[in-house]
Amino acid sequence: MQTAFAPERLEADPQLASSEKILRTCVHCGFCTATCPTYLLLGDELDSPRGRIYLVKEMLEENKPATPQIVKHVDRCLSCLSCMTTCPSDVHYMHLVDHARAYIEATYKRPLADRMTRRLLAYVLPYPKRFRLALFGAWLARPFAGLFKGPQALERFGAMLRLAPAKPPSAPASRGAATYPAIGERLGRVAILQGCAQPVLEPSINEAAVRFLTRHGFEVVQVAGEGCCGALVHHMGREDQALEQARRNVDAWTREIETTGLDAIVITTSGCGTTIKDYGFMLREDPAYADKAARVSALAKDVTEVAAPLALKLTRETGQAVTYHSACSMQHGQSIREEPKSLLKAAGFTVKEPAESHICCGSAGTYNIMQPTIATQLRDRKVANIERTRPEIVATGNIGCLTQIRTGMTVPCVHTVELLDWATGGPLPGPLTGMGFERQAAE
Repeated sequence: MQTAFAPERLEADPQLASSEKILRTCVHCGFCTATCPTYLLLGDELDSPRGRIYLVKEMLEENKPATPQIVKHVDRCLSCLSCMTTCPSDVHYMHLVDHARAYIEATYKRPLADRMTRRLLAYVLPYPKRFRLALFGAWLARPFAGLFKGPQALERFGAMLRLAPAKPPSAPASRGAATYPAIGERLGRVAILQGCAQPVLEPSINEAAVRFLTRHGFEVVQVAGEGCCGALVHHMGREDQALEQARRNVDAWTREIETTGLDAIVITTSGCGTTIKDYGFMLREDPAYADKAARVSALAKDVTEVAAPLALKLTRETGQAVTYHSACSMQHGQSIREEPKSLLKAAGFTVKEPAESHICCGSAGTYNIMQPTIATQLRDRKVANIERTRPEIVATGNIGCLTQIRTGMTVPCVHTVELLDWATGGPLPGPLTGMGFERQAAE
């Protein structure tokens, strides 16, 4: 793609220079349209990656405030990154759309209701105490979710209530500094991301990961001072807040690396993993953090990446039919595709994969709140494909996908590491309780 940026602008703005290189990589081939969820649903070229690239190019070249049309179509992007997997030219769409979102937030004044919703999400979701309190309120108001219809602002609050757990929030997970020693011969020492939303929604996931890793020879530490990875606000265009959260985590993990040493930073939420692996790029122009961030990104591993080389210490027969849903941030954002399925097979499960496994479920961070109509259509499409495989269990590696898919089906959905933990001596995952799996394992 030809561009017409003034050289002095590119010299003065490294982010713009990076986006200009991405734009020039695109050859308009249109392969991306075949795998873009919003294009498949809406059939609008401007709701495809190629169409959005044209809009972003025009916005950045003209150096003018974003227009309502550009904002509408960029907002509809899920950042599922399926287009990056499909693209034969290796267009780094993720970095381009992240820049576009930050530019929009800096130049465009959204309607009041939109601004208020975004501020609320940015104020609550990355902070566990605030999020737990908000979920308790949502639990009380959940029976009234059907009343929130009509204007988009009301629909968004209705979506928040529908996504809230059917039960009050779980007890707070153990946070802050902690060490869990390896059982038997120590193979390595890893930090585990405590995160923000997941330990509130489902603390059992990290608990299962700690049990599984220590059982297989890893010392696991929780590092004081870390928190939200920044992904939630990063994808909302709130760049300053995202970088502040990234720097805090880089500082926390760097202290641990330099004092005691780490072999990996283990992440159990693939949406977080994609962002943490990108810290080196996000902070590349910060002289105080560039090297440290690159080191952190190099150590970041999804839990299945750490588990993949291990000989699983199986303690029970499994055999249940598990349909594996590959989160977009896992397969497209991190190119992790085979490891989770291979691990589940090694643990004795019969692993199935749904049709259109490359298409997003509609969760996408806060997308299922901000774009509830499209998100629901994608969820229903995903659930229908999963149900056709006739699973006994659905497994995935991202809390957002778990939350989204559970709202559309009755088959129990659990995190992949919970099944690996169960197969190697851990307790039965909570969502499987009372469904006959205890009896099956005993037979």
